[in-house]
Amino acid sequence: MSFDDEPAGADPAYPRLFSPWQAGRLRIPNRLVMGAMHTGLERLDRREERIAAFYRARAEGGAGLIITGGVSPNREGRLDPEAPYLEDGRDEAWHRAIVEAVHGTQTLVCMQLLHAGRYARLPECVGASDLRAPINPCAPTALSSQDAWRTIEDFARSARMAHSLGYHGVEIMGSEGYLINQFTAPATNQRSDEFGGSPEARARFACEVVKAIRRNVPEDFLVIFRISAVDLVPNGMTGDETRHLAALVERAGASMLNTGIGWHESKVPTIAAPVPRAAWSYAIGQAKAAVTIPVIASNRINDPAVAERLLHDGVADFVSMARPLLADPCFPAKARANRPDSIATCIACNQACLDRALTGGRVSCMVNPMAGHEIERVAAPALVRKRIAVVGGGAAGMNFAFLAASRGHAVTLFEAGPELGGQLLMAREIPDKSEFNNALRYFKQRLSEEDVSVRLDHAGSVEELSSGEYDDVVIATGVTPRRLDIPGVDDPRVLTYPDVLKRRKPVGTAVAIVGAGGIGFDVAEFLLEAPGHVPDMSEFAREYGLDLGLDTAGGLVDRPAPSAPPLRQITLMQRKKGKPSGIAGAVSTRWIHRGKLERAGVRMLGGVEYRRIDAAGLVVSIDGEERTIAADTIVICAGQEPVRTLYEALIARLPAGRVHLIGGAREAGELDATRAIEQATDLALAI
Repeated sequence: MSFDDEPAGADPAYPRLFSPWQAGRLRIPNRLVMGAMHTGLERLDRREERIAAFYRARAEGGAGLIITGGVSPNREGRLDPEAPYLEDGRDEAWHRAIVEAVHGTQTLVCMQLLHAGRYARLPECVGASDLRAPINPCAPTALSSQDAWRTIEDFARSARMAHSLGYHGVEIMGSEGYLINQFTAPATNQRSDEFGGSPEARARFACEVVKAIRRNVPEDFLVIFRISAVDLVPNGMTGDETRHLAALVERAGASMLNTGIGWHESKVPTIAAPVPRAAWSYAIGQAKAAVTIPVIASNRINDPAVAERLLHDGVADFVSMARPLLADPCFPAKARANRPDSIATCIACNQACLDRALTGGRVSCMVNPMAGHEIERVAAPALVRKRIAVVGGGAAGMNFAFLAASRGHAVTLFEAGPELGGQLLMAREIPDKSEFNNALRYFKQRLSEEDVSVRLDHAGSVEELSSGEYDDVVIATGVTPRRLDIPGVDDPRVLTYPDVLKRRKPVGTAVAIVGAGGIGFDVAEFLLEAPGHVPDMSEFAREYGLDLGLDTAGGLVDRPAPSAPPLRQITLMQRKKGKPSGIAGAVSTRWIHRGKLERAGVRMLGGVEYRRIDAAGLVVSIDGEERTIAADTIVICAGQEPVRTLYEALIARLPAGRVHLIGGAREAGELDATRAIEQATDLALAI
């Protein structure tokens, strides 16, 4: 869908979100900005047609303004050895592919200029001072005054290049702890020259970058400054200093102010699912109060109604969404057409986007595996239309069903239970995973839109599926919990994780959890809260020690207010030695969940051998020493096994190639929804 599909003269469902903005000859058709993100496309095979297809999809989907992933203004500012940077003629074809992909739509496109400073994983990295970042093994060299001025000119030269390449503007990354932010914050600025000391002097580097760029580009070229609305690190900027910097940047010539939140080394999550929607409006609003230029709100905004409210309340003039446009490139068009239920909502899981970006992979999306794969995964009409039965209404089964149906196949989806969702029905019960409800809503909406025949409370029999009524059968029957084979495991105090998450059986106040992967962590979090509880902003602020008045350095209080006592005493155990950490690949979120359990007093044990269950609880051995974990409930989260009984019966009856296996029934490890949906997508595009 293109946003040109909206009938002429129609009133948009979200009037402020879809009001245009005009400045001279520049016109942005709406207030929805696609924020900058690292896609991984710039560091893999660097195919111009791939990055062009990625940005073209978002422009055709109706974003008013697109800001590209960060490009360093010089070699020493790269994030890592493979990250992009600007030199005369470097990557010209790459950038022109981006610009040409967006030109021809109503969307504007800006290049983000990002100097990593001490975050650069390079031996030659530089910073405002020589303080090493706690998240980087490389120690920086402090920029001399002369080198600081040279870097300012590198920003200006890069902006000139961006203009010559056809970009409509640049965004200067002055947030998230990168180089410019390292100058503005006392935490990282120990200088005594013209760029250090007073708040005015610490702001000078940022202002000189803006001035230098403004001198070197036309008046109607956008110069967006991304300011750290709140640093969230000790000895960061106060609210007064942030407002002062915002005013100075405007005076220096910035066209707009974008708001970043926190530093990458901060111990406060900023975009993951535990962060409430629009959590940072208190910080964004104070930046807006200091300037007259437009301000862009960002972080954990994934719903058009939330975006409209921020604009209505005067918190900001534009709203930035990055991951939501991975999840659904047509988010703007669907919102404009008042079809919010059709939006594939970003659920802030980070599994296929940020986790992959942080490990050097290609960014995609759990709810939209097409993201980042626009030239490989194409839903072309099927050459031969088939009658397809899908057994299992979990994430894999639903995704296969609606995507295969969208290609012209006649699809019937069988679900043995009374409701679609599979493992997602349990995932959404975790207090910090309520966004999974939106994934379920979207999947069900797609099934309806694509006219998939859904048969609930109907498992599908071997006879029915092999009767000749269907050309192909797709088995997505999921998993069953793995049993723990020790004496006493049949004790009524022993529960499976579905027993707990589906509230089938009561749980006591002293709980031992066997298994500390993602499911074990989820069960522990579930048992710490009252059923159905979803944390709000006041709880989030209390848990992480946020100063909502922004009077303190970094926006943090010294001692977070104590949380309410947990409902249960929990011991979480794993066979592997070392401290439990949840899902191994969840690099952007596992620290959040581990910290939550630690603050709640959950005892976490590694190197555990499970011996038996007796009247006192669970008997284990750690380093050869036997001990008893006192518990009135023992929850088994020791993995799962694929359910393949139906699959094995069908492959014995039907010709080769007509029965397919996807999701947990194919690979049961860690209940990986991203992997299951990608498998379903690839099969649906190939069948």
